[in-house]
Amino acid sequence: MKDNEVLKLVGARIRLLRKERGLSQEALGEKGGFHFSYIGQVERGEKNISLLNLAQIAEALEVNLIQLFSYVEEKTEVTSTDNSIQEVVGMLRETTDEKIRLAKNVLKELLKANT
Repeated sequence: MKDNEVLKLVGARIRLLRKERGLSQEALGEKGGFHFSYIGQVERGEKNISLLNLAQIAEALEVNLIQLFSYVEEKTEVTSTDNSIQEVVGMLRETTDEKIRLAKNVLKELLKANT
């Protein structure tokens, strides 16, 4: 696979996810901290985007980073469980270390009860 093919496939996947969420390039750019023209260049496969920028875009789209590599031609099923896990991770990223430790302990206890 040629380099530019990879860029175009990832860009097309980002465009698809953005449109599924009803976001404009400008809105996605604002959520991710990018200029809308950069988002357009990425979607067209014109920019060799860094992994860190891909992670920011994935977060802005509220998807796992790996979902950006599930190209449009491939059908990857994202379950409600995947979405719930992503939502929990998002909440944990926005809280304090102390609350993360507490959540971890609560989760351990909950999961012990199910085994």
